[in-house]
Amino acid sequence: MSQSRKLRSAEWFGGNGKNAFMHRSWMKNQGLPDDLFDGRPVIGICNTWSELTPCNAHLRGLAEHVKRGVYEAGGVPFEFPVTSLGESNMRPTAMLFRNLASMDVEESIRGNPMDGVILLVGCDKTTPALLMGAASCNLPAIAVSGGPMLNGNFRGQTIGSGTHVWKFYEDVKAGRMAIEDFLAAEQGQSRSAGSCMTMGTASTMASMVEALGIGLPDNAAIPAVDARRGVLAHLAGRRIVDMVREDVPMSAILTREAFENAIRVNGAIGGSTNAVIHLIAVARRIGIPLDLDDWDRLGRDVPTIVDLMPSGRFLMEDFYYAGGLRTVMRALADKGLLHTGLKTVSGRTVGELIADAPNYNSEVIRSFDRPLTEQGGIAVLRGNLAPNGAVIKPSAATPELMQHRGPAVVFENIEDYHARIDDPNLKIGADSIMVLKNCGPRGYPGMAEVGNMALPAKLLKEGVSDMVRISDARMSGTAYGTVVLHTAPEAASGGPLALVRDGDMIELDVAGRRLELLVDEAELEARRRAWVPPVPPAASGYQSLFIQHVLQADQGCDFDFLVGRRDATVGRHSH
Repeated sequence: MSQSRKLRSAEWFGGNGKNAFMHRSWMKNQGLPDDLFDGRPVIGICNTWSELTPCNAHLRGLAEHVKRGVYEAGGVPFEFPVTSLGESNMRPTAMLFRNLASMDVEESIRGNPMDGVILLVGCDKTTPALLMGAASCNLPAIAVSGGPMLNGNFRGQTIGSGTHVWKFYEDVKAGRMAIEDFLAAEQGQSRSAGSCMTMGTASTMASMVEALGIGLPDNAAIPAVDARRGVLAHLAGRRIVDMVREDVPMSAILTREAFENAIRVNGAIGGSTNAVIHLIAVARRIGIPLDLDDWDRLGRDVPTIVDLMPSGRFLMEDFYYAGGLRTVMRALADKGLLHTGLKTVSGRTVGELIADAPNYNSEVIRSFDRPLTEQGGIAVLRGNLAPNGAVIKPSAATPELMQHRGPAVVFENIEDYHARIDDPNLKIGADSIMVLKNCGPRGYPGMAEVGNMALPAKLLKEGVSDMVRISDARMSGTAYGTVVLHTAPEAASGGPLALVRDGDMIELDVAGRRLELLVDEAELEARRRAWVPPVPPAASGYQSLFIQHVLQADQGCDFDFLVGRRDATVGRHSH
């Protein structure tokens, strides 16, 4: 079989020497014939399947579709497991282990005989972890997402994963919903394989995969149990073999312009704030500088045109039937907001992929002159409370609260919040600003999704439905509200958030991109001198490593020693 360049896997399997004999012989104990080692591209299938990660529990089946495509194209597929990160079950938070999983991916790719890799992803952190690890190696790669669940349904009402958990539980706290009805909604919310069917982090990151061009068309939205998800995996298996032959590494796809496209797409779909951290981390792994100012500059004037929960009404199944991400990207391109000449893993350019994209439902995917919100994207706030930036998702916020001044009600950590939030004696009103400290990358550790603090029961019963909330934590992509997140530097590192006290006036001005603590600088300096760093929680060995090396939110929360490309050069052999 002709090959334009020497395959990386030939360093293991090529030739007649002792090492090649041993490598081939051991692999043959799986019943593999001689001609599979005749110089065919070896494709790794990096699988985050786990029964403890319900979003990814169907990925073993998807891997079989990939294998068929690889064999058809003349390649040899080998599936291997990596750390799986289940958002719903992992404690203290799956984000704590994103960087660990990326290290697992990177070293698994670097240390094994593969020429290209398919990344099987799904649940929130599995997508960035695999992209980060693979980017550091820079082999040809295609990401294949597991797809969203079917629409939730409860007593004739369409319900969205995550989003309706928050809504229903607030109804329980306010006395509007019986606990028996709340519990009855469990199965109706999660009624098929797949990840959250709202525009949460899983669907956002599946959309980012497609927008970046590192996934095939329609990767974002095909439901997990739709047969077309299997077709996509099958075609990815074929295509990765061609990419190896054509020598198309990840760096040829993940360009600066590709990330600019992804940022604008995120605004148009009303994507999760988590995408900010993840895309910055992926970009820096591949060697592309990306920061918060890019997010604000590129996404600021992009309207949200996808009407999906938590910002809107519909769900991912509806989004796919309406035309999916290609329809959104065509709308952006028609306004001159997309780089259309970029290469994608499909072998076609962005412009070629979206040229004829139809819109089958203009309620789900709206026109630019009838958007869900005029300004989508992620707003980046700065000021003396967030000198290195904080973010808010305008499409999920209450318009009346986007400019607000109020007194702080401070919670020193998440345990303090849980202990006091429903205390009837808590001094808090509708105009108060809830402030949560010590939940950032080092403080939690791992920067958990606790920023969308549930409102006090007593205010919910009065009919209050939203309040300004500020923290150094993250928020689930399925959540909503006027919630300021990722405040940097975090409180545990001595950032200004650590200095806020009950009653301090805070001013939020989203249009002006400001977040100010209205306290005299001399007073703040006195507080700064008196500040004592919190004692880190009891930590495992890995958690200690995390606390020592994690970067702040504005830098992607990667480890300082992992930033940058190292490429998958062939290392020493031991035989």
